[in-house]
Parts: sequence; C-alpha cells; structure tokens
Amino acid sequence: MKNILLKTSFSKIYIIVMILISLLIMGGYFSYAMFTVNKEKSNAISIVTGNLIYDLTVDGEDIESLVVPAGTTKVFTVTLSNPNNRIARFNFYYLGNLPDGVSAGYIVEENFNIPPEEVGINLEKNGTSGSSNTYKIKVTNASDSSVTINLGASVGLDYNDLSLPSNGHLFEEYSVPLADVLLIDKTNNINKSDSEQYFITETPNNYIWYSGKLWRAVSIDPSDNSVKMVTQWNISGISQNSNNNSAFASSHIKMWLNDTTTDGFLGNLRDYENFIKLDSKWNATITTATTKPAKTTMVESPVGLLNIYEYTMSYSGTTYANGYLNNGLQWITLTPTESARTRSVLYNGTVGNDLSTYAGGARPTVNLKPNIKVEEGIGSEDNPYRLLGDNDKDLNGVKLNTRYSGEYIKFGTGENNLYRIVSREGADRIKITTATPLKENNNWMIARYGTNNTYNSSNPIRVFLNGEYLTSGKYLTSEQVSMIEESGTWYNDLIELGENYKLVKYTDTNGSSFNPISADAKIGLLRYGELMSGQFNRYGLREGGNTDENNTTYWLLNPYSSTLHRYSSVNGDCAANNPTAVSFGIKPTFYLKPTVVITGGDGTKQNPFEIENAPK
Repeated sequence: MKNILLKTSFSKIYIIVMILISLLIMGGYFSYAMFTVNKEKSNAISIVTGNLIYDLTVDGEDIESLVVPAGTTKVFTVTLSNPNNRIARFNFYYLGNLPDGVSAGYIVEENFNIPPEEVGINLEKNGTSGSSNTYKIKVTNASDSSVTINLGASVGLDYNDLSLPSNGHLFEEYSVPLADVLLIDKTNNINKSDSEQYFITETPNNYIWYSGKLWRAVSIDPSDNSVKMVTQWNISGISQNSNNNSAFASSHIKMWLNDTTTDGFLGNLRDYENFIKLDSKWNATITTATTKPAKTTMVESPVGLLNIYEYTMSYSGTTYANGYLNNGLQWITLTPTESARTRSVLYNGTVGNDLSTYAGGARPTVNLKPNIKVEEGIGSEDNPYRLLGDNDKDLNGVKLNTRYSGEYIKFGTGENNLYRIVSREGADRIKITTATPLKENNNWMIARYGTNNTYNSSNPIRVFLNGEYLTSGKYLTSEQVSMIEESGTWYNDLIELGENYKLVKYTDTNGSSFNPISADAKIGLLRYGELMSGQFNRYGLREGGNTDENNTTYWLLNPYSSTLHRYSSVNGDCAANNPTAVSFGIKPTFYLKPTVVITGGDGTKQNPFEIENAPK
C-alpha cells in the first residue's frame, strides 16, 4: 500500500514538474515571440509606404517639374519637406536624361542646402526644426525649344538607405558648357555667316578668367562646341624672327607661346592638357585682305594668335576699332602680308603691318576643349565666367608658390598695394611684380635708367629698389619685407633687334646652359619676353582720348644695344630708347619665400590673395 502511495505521489510530482517545465518553456517562447512580434510589428507599421509621404514644391507651388523656354537660363527654388509625424529619409532627383543643349544643377549658396547623395537624408518630423530642406536649382536651355524637367522624390525609414529609380538622376553642382552659355546670352550678337566659326560680335558678355588671366571668347566651332579665346591684354612683347621671316611656324613668338618651361606661356598655364586642344590648327596664310583667307598655310600647335580675319569679325560693321577685340594696345596677329611683314592691330584699332623683327604685343590665343564648363560668373569684366576645375574655393593655408602666373596678390602699401604672380621657378620659388608701375601721390614714379645701361650696383633704379623702396616703409611693411627672398638672379644681357627671347637667359635657344651675365640683387625688374612684361590696361585711346590711361611705359631689365635700353611701351609693344635721355616707370620684381601662404582671396583683381609667412 505504501509503495502504491509513493508511486502515486512520485507520478503526481513528476507530472507537476513536467507541467511547470513546459509552462516555463512556453512562457519563455511566448515572451520571446511577443517581443519579436512587437518589434516586427512596430517596423511593419513604419514600412507601410502609404503611411510615409513627402511634400515637394517648386517656387512655392505644388508642382514637380521645371519648365525652361528655349535659349533661357532659369533658377528655381525647390523645397523638400517631411509632412509625417516621425523622422523619415528623403531624396529627390530628376527623371530621364537631359536633352541636348540643356544643363541643370544645384547652386552652392548661403541659406540653401546641397542635395543629398543617393542614400538620402533624414528630415525631422513635421512641425519641428529640420523638417525641410531648400535647394536652388539652375537650368540652362541652349536648345531651340522649351524643355520640361520632371522631378521625382523618394521616402523611407530613417535607418534604411534609399536608392534611385532606374530613370532617376541626382543633381550635381551647376556647370554648363561654355559654348552654350555664350550662345544663349542675349548680349552676345552671334554671327553665323561662317560655318566653321560662329563669331561673337559687338560688346558682349564674353570675359573669362582662366589660369590667372582675363580672356575674351572670340568664336565657337559648331562642329564640336570648342571655344576660341584670346587674352584681353598683351601678356608680353616678342619679336617674330631675326631674319625678316614672317612665317609663324618657325617664329620666336610661336616658340614662346608653346614653351612648356617657366620661360614661356604654355608652361605657365594651369593644367593645360585638360583645358585646351593641343592639336589646334592656326590659319597663317599670307594675305593682304581682311576677308577669310584660304587654308594654304595651317600650323598645328596648342597656342597660337588670332589672324586678321578673326579680328575684323569681332564687329558687325567695318569699323573694327569699335569691336571688343580692340583693347587700345598694339599687338601682332597671325597673318603675314608678305615674307617679311605681318599684320598687326594698332592702338587705335586700325590694321597695320610690321617687320617680323618688330617686338609687338603678344595676345596668346587657345581653343578650349568642348567639355569645358562654366561654374559661375556672368561674363562681365568684373564678374567673368569661372571655369570648372579652375575655380578654387577655400585656399586658406595653401602655399603661394603653388599658384599661377597672373593671379593677383594684396601686397605693398597705399596706392601700390596690388601685385601679380609672374611665374614659378624651380621647386618652390615664386616671382611677383607690381600690377602697375609704382605711383607716388597718384602720379607715376618715373626715372632714367642710367648711363651704364646695366643693372649693376651703381644703377640708380637698382639703388632705389634695394634701398628706399625696400627699407623706407613707404612702399612695403616690415612684415612684407620679411617675406621677400634675400637675393634673386636677374638676367640683364642685351637683346638685339629680332633676337630670340631665350638668349636673354641662356647661351642658346635650346636653353642648354645659363647666360652668365646676370645681376645679384634682392629686387629687380622684368626681363624682355617674360610673362607679365606686357600692358594690362589702356582705355584712354579707345574711349576717344588719352587722359584716362590706366598704365604707363616702364623699363625692362635688358639693354637693346650699348646705347639703347628696352622698355614696355604704353602702346603695348616692346621698344628701345636712350636710358639717359628719357624717364619711364618702374615695376619692382622679386621672389617670395616658400613659407608664404594664402590667408584669403581667390587671386582675381576684385578679390586678390591675402598672404602671410606661415607660422613656424
């Protein structure tokens, strides 16, 4: 009986234990299951797309498209908002491909957002700060018909990445092919009478800032939309040849234009392989006419000059002086009139001709690649087009010796507080010069070069520049003086009629060895054929008088002969005169230390670099 009771009790206990274990297991399972379901259920509510919506407006209206008439640029304000009562992730984009001749992108501007990447961006719930973003979208339509760009938007959970639909495209920062900008600008009268070049005429918005220099767009090649442009000012003064040979292909000026060292033009252009057509062809056919020449003599090189026909096409009438290519200076064109003479543009805008030994003003000309785009600017002189890839933003702390010839620097004091980069020499040397000759009390400071005609220790200009100019405090602050290298090498050998510019610095035109004739001084002058040794302002004659000139004649470093000395003429050419009988302006030139860094500015005339010695 006892055994039966024990068995019965054990059985009950076993059953109770098993029930309890089962209940515990089931309880744990249901607890886990409830937790899992609740979590999944919570998420399930979030991913019901019908419950997540977006608001997208264009210029304050509930529309999702951008309409741009033909030949027009428009700016739209697009606002993307979160109308939901929880944080969510959003994106917006345009649908389909942009038509030919249409460019669209966002503008970086204060108080406007940059569109998100493909994964989207979280916006706070409706009614709270951060629940909406506003974007500025700019569209340029260079086509012949109106276009409509349809917008799309996506919304999802705040922790899930979004993806674009197959026909969706993100907006990139606004940039537009330069040719399209030029063609749709209503101030640019486009002459399409030449099927190979569409010429810009009259007084247009065609200023371009590239590689530290101001340029003018001249024409557009309709076959590939490449743009021909010429420097606004005479970058230097160079003779063509010493043997009365006017052929561009074998000329000194062609060598200088395409010299890839620091002595020439091409080697000082920024990333020229990415910006200009290296296989450009230049029509250097001999002609006495101003009409389009035959293609008898075509020269291939990256950099060339305008021919006389291209100059005359800058104005729709016959008065070429009224065209924008007349800069009030005298400069050489590509066109020979005979074996010994070349056509030139005179300072009053009329057409003349000169011997090839003449050192005329040089206005380099290039063809930009078809894919070059405008990032900002309106094409005016004060706000020129800035090219994508040449429009640096934050340069604070960047070494000045990494920058480019022609860029402006805030340096000096009073009315002499603007300088320009001449060139980079060696690994870390950078040479600068005053933007204009020195002034004192609003008058040009002029001086005679001296009886010895060389830049030796007794030369009066050298004595002044390395004495009073450097130490008086009238022209430079003590901090600025501390930025200047202690010495520089100044090649002051004479350069005779028609000689090659290389012979100033080297013993031969190959540049195989340096010319030993030099002067060692802290402050020097620009030499013949050097960058920035031209003229960069001359409006007086173009405006009908000579009282409003913004530049003056100034001495160069090199003698022309034992009795004559080289100077850069206010007319734009490089000439020679008696150094003891005449007085000309002075442009101090020197090297800055490699420790100098940029603290502000963008290198343009309107916003020059601010610099300082880098902290040690």
